Amino acid sequence: MKRQLSLCLAALLLVLLTACGGSDGANGGSAGGDNNYSSWEPDSPMDFDASVEEGIFGDVAVPSAPAELSPEPDPAGKSGRKVIYTADIQMEATDFDAAAQALGQAVEDCSGYFEERSVSNYEASRSAYYTVRVPAAQFEAFCTRAGQICHVTDLHTGEENVGEAYYDIEARLATQRTKLERLQKLLSEADNMADIITIESAISDTELQIEYLTGSLRHYDALIDYATITIRLREVYRLSNTPEQAQSFGGRIAGALHSGLDGAIAAFEEVVVLLAHIWVLLVILAVVGVVFFLRWRRRTKAKTPEEPKEKP
Repeated sequence: MKRQLSLCLAALLLVLLTACGGSDGANGGSAGGDNNYSSWEPDSPMDFDASVEEGIFGDVAVPSAPAELSPEPDPAGKSGRKVIYTADIQMEATDFDAAAQALGQAVEDCSGYFEERSVSNYEASRSAYYTVRVPAAQFEAFCTRAGQICHVTDLHTGEENVGEAYYDIEARLATQRTKLERLQKLLSEADNMADIITIESAISDTELQIEYLTGSLRHYDALIDYATITIRLREVYRLSNTPEQAQSFGGRIAGALHSGLDGAIAAFEEVVVLLAHIWVLLVILAVVGVVFFLRWRRRTKAKTPEEPKEKP
């Protein structure tokens, strides 16, 4: 009886040991399957991106967003800001050539350049349109100097802080670059054609994103590093909106007489200029008028009866 009981216990122990060994083998096979990249078959590139973000491929780490950004100071010296400076200046000058030359010298002295330049000549006055780019650090200095060169009739400046968008693009670009490195590593380890095609497609999309984000940063850098200033210069005979000192009654009378004389001279000049424009038409009208006058005079003489001569 004791012998039979011992045999039963031995058989039961053998069964338990066999079950434990099978369980360990199954676990070992599962662990080995996790490291086998060929067993991964995503349904779509989107599934691939999601699985990569979850970090299921071994020890490839997922980049985390920076908790705190510490950007370098912008060119204008305002720490932690990315500012785009713009200005729109309308000015006038009595000496157009001298003003245009002085503006060009100011742009050169501020280490800037003309992005666009055009000059138009309408009747007796000229006008110019300039798009100037100067370093952001020279923005205020250039605007001040431009006001000293010409008479400014309108000045509008703007400051747009694009730091949030700029640093967001930087963070996205860093994430895409890390993703590209991980994809390239996965491509080198993949041994299934379907996986290779899917990974190459994801690499292509990631490279396009990197190119787009890099171009956006370059565009922002160009606008941040160099301020954009548009200038409209107009040639005038007299500056407008010039401040005048308070005058006495006699001074006001003298000023009115002087202004009336200037107005009469200006009107006379306009008439002379108009006559100079239409002198050919005036000559033709004068010739036609003389011809009609002579014909009318001949007809008048022909119709007038001769008076009888008185007899002596």
